[in-house]
Amino acid sequence: MNARETAWRLFSSELNSASHEIKGADEKSPSYVVTRLGAMVNRVLVAGVLTEKENVGTAEEPMWRGRIQDLASGNFFINVGRYQPEAAAEIAEIEPPAFVAVVGKVRTYKTDDDRTFVSIRPERIIRIPEEVRYQWILDAARSAWDRLNRMKKALSLGEQTEDTLIKAGFGQREAQGLVIALEQYDSPNSAVYLKNIQNALRAILPDRNIDLGLPEDVADVPDEIEIDPASGGSDRNDMEDIILRLLEELDVGKGAPRDELERRAEAEGISSMELEEVSNALMDKGMVYEPNLRYLKRI
Repeated sequence: MNARETAWRLFSSELNSASHEIKGADEKSPSYVVTRLGAMVNRVLVAGVLTEKENVGTAEEPMWRGRIQDLASGNFFINVGRYQPEAAAEIAEIEPPAFVAVVGKVRTYKTDDDRTFVSIRPERIIRIPEEVRYQWILDAARSAWDRLNRMKKALSLGEQTEDTLIKAGFGQREAQGLVIALEQYDSPNSAVYLKNIQNALRAILPDRNIDLGLPEDVADVPDEIEIDPASGGSDRNDMEDIILRLLEELDVGKGAPRDELERRAEAEGISSMELEEVSNALMDKGMVYEPNLRYLKRI
């Protein structure tokens, strides 16, 4: 079985502010960049505007560098070389500015003065219509909101160890990421993430000055913010049960097609963003995996 790592949807500010990396035990083991909200990131799916690209290699052996603006908080930086031939061929045909989506692995680079820079090594880069970019913004905003809530819950427990978090209902990988984040970065500045969420949502609404009900000025510690978890007809455990059942029903041998899974989940009252979050949680628990980008399979 070759389970793929979760492709996280997160804003550039959260990714770029990460500085702690967990190296794989050997060449084939995955490495992770741990963000300040506790996400253990190996792969990402990002979308935005490719604002610039540059071939810093040669015509015979190109090596592309690019910048993708995410609209909400800043820029992602990508590096495409000879070991990503598909992505290299794709970026060569795209002229900035263009709406693009990128799936790739996260890499870090430390300078001599111990600063950390984060970049993405794309597996695929494709053109997308603007409405797909808007959907990604909603997904990333919802994902950041969920992680902020989960961090708040972790901080409210008093003692943050993997055992106490798991007993409180967190997945093993999620608990590990939260503990590491708090050890390495201390409590996150929640104002930064609320501002990113608000900027992202305002950017895709007709009235950019609309009051979204989020505080403009908030305390540094998420536990002091009154955030109501997203409501829905089913709680997380119910949604997990529904998704596991749908995965069995829709499995065509190589897994359940994501588009059909999204359609069936929506009929069950589970939005595409909730499906993404529940799928990530099930992958963290080792119950499902991605045989490829468009399929999910139950283990």
